[in-house]
Amino acid sequence: MKKIFVLYTGGTIGMCQSEHGLQPDTQLVHTALAPFSDCQFNWHICQPLIDSSAVTPQNWADWLTLVQNALPQHDGVLILHGTDTLAYTAALFALALDTQGKPIVLTGSQKPFGSNNSDAPSNLQTAIAALQRDDIHEVLLAFNGKLFPAIGCSKISTETDNGFSNAHFGEWQPENTPHIFSGCLSRQFCANISVLPIYLVPAMNLTAATHLLNTSAADAAVLMSFGHGNAPNDADFLAAIQRFTASGKLVLNISQVTQGCTAAVYAQGNALRQSGAIHGGKCNIETAIALLMLAVANQWTTNEIQQELSRLKLLA
Repeated sequence: MKKIFVLYTGGTIGMCQSEHGLQPDTQLVHTALAPFSDCQFNWHICQPLIDSSAVTPQNWADWLTLVQNALPQHDGVLILHGTDTLAYTAALFALALDTQGKPIVLTGSQKPFGSNNSDAPSNLQTAIAALQRDDIHEVLLAFNGKLFPAIGCSKISTETDNGFSNAHFGEWQPENTPHIFSGCLSRQFCANISVLPIYLVPAMNLTAATHLLNTSAADAAVLMSFGHGNAPNDADFLAAIQRFTASGKLVLNISQVTQGCTAAVYAQGNALRQSGAIHGGKCNIETAIALLMLAVANQWTTNEIQQELSRLKLLA
């Protein structure tokens, strides 16, 4: 009988209706896992339970500590989480958590457990089946009958049960596991690290982005650029990136395209590549945030960040 630690953080999967809309509740605890009598479940109910749109880095720090401390006494971990930021939490756990060779599976649902046509029972079944396997030793996301590697996952829908996908790596396969925790780098997590997101659009006045880079107290920035990592060759904007990186801060350049990859393809992106921004390859925003928080906290060098991206098969 597998002994499973259950971390219940909140989310739609356990919500009930209130006068203001759906809100977290504990009713799920008494019924959701009853069908899986071949496992022993030890629950930790977070206080308070939260809608995942309210998740903070301090929540991540607390949850990492809880899971790391529970792993030696358990065969795996089930994390019940809201879908809004599920992919962010999954990416962080994949990068920061030593799984000790055990499965860590995150899931949630688009509709509350017990509601009509809820996807929650199916998602729980997929997650528990994964936790009972002997060939899973990493962090995975379970949703709509599928298992996904945590690195590269994104929420893609609020309208259907098919809420998540992994644009670059697809569904998890036992013969292709590039995202197992590696202890080569220090991976202490610090909740006080701030990452500035900058999303480029054609209508964007680069003066605003330049001002943010010049004045922000953020420890790092992630630039979501066009296509293969291209951006306008605006002198002030590029100078701001150079000043930001020259001060010892990190800028990670990723593509805003769902299945995009930053690469030295177009001349338009050359100035940005020369500005000090790190080439993020196939890195998505969820992975980028977690990666930069760890990189800053542990003082990873640019080469170490690129080595980590390569290990994760994110560099083309």
